[in-house]
Amino acid sequence: MTAEDRPASPPLTERQEARRRRILHASAQLACRGGFDAVQMREVAEAAGVALGTLYRYFPSKIHLLVATMQDQLEDLHTTLRKRPPAGEAASERVAETLMRAFRALQREPHLADAMVRALTFADRSVSAEVDTVSRRTTAIILDATGLERPTPEQLSAVRVIEHTWHSALITWLSGRASIAQVTVDIETACRLIDLTSPGRGAGAGAGAGAGAGAT
Repeated sequence: MTAEDRPASPPLTERQEARRRRILHASAQLACRGGFDAVQMREVAEAAGVALGTLYRYFPSKIHLLVATMQDQLEDLHTTLRKRPPAGEAASERVAETLMRAFRALQREPHLADAMVRALTFADRSVSAEVDTVSRRTTAIILDATGLERPTPEQLSAVRVIEHTWHSALITWLSGRASIAQVTVDIETACRLIDLTSPGRGAGAGAGAGAGAGAT
């Protein structure tokens, strides 16, 4: 049965939600200590104080669990950003500040970052619903930072490119193939797409380029 075929789960009770929170907290704590390999379902169940069978009812696999952990971390970040939003004047500056704040948080817990990103990379179709939730939350965080109430299709496309760059930059950083400085530059460069896709920007830029070409 694929994620699309699964029936929607009923809302969790208060007690079930508390149990789920304990599981996610235990998962994050184990990942912080030893990364992806340290998150073993039996150890998570013991740390959360739940039966192993109960854990599997909430999260069918370790990948499901770690993708849900990433979702939980993003929700916490989103809450923080709403309380203390980025202060840049341009939309691109605010998005870059938002993603750099997220990146600095991941730098403080590199083992956790590695575990979550690896799970997202390994996720197959059975985890598509959870991965989509992570993607939607990331999109919401970026759109909130832009301050755009009605983004154009071009701006939404720019947001998708920023998300792709963000995910790729994390992978290359975690694998040691990109420095923090390189990640910073890549993120800031991608975020400029928000301003470049603003309505009227293309026409103005084209006129300026044409004038410059005629002057040479």
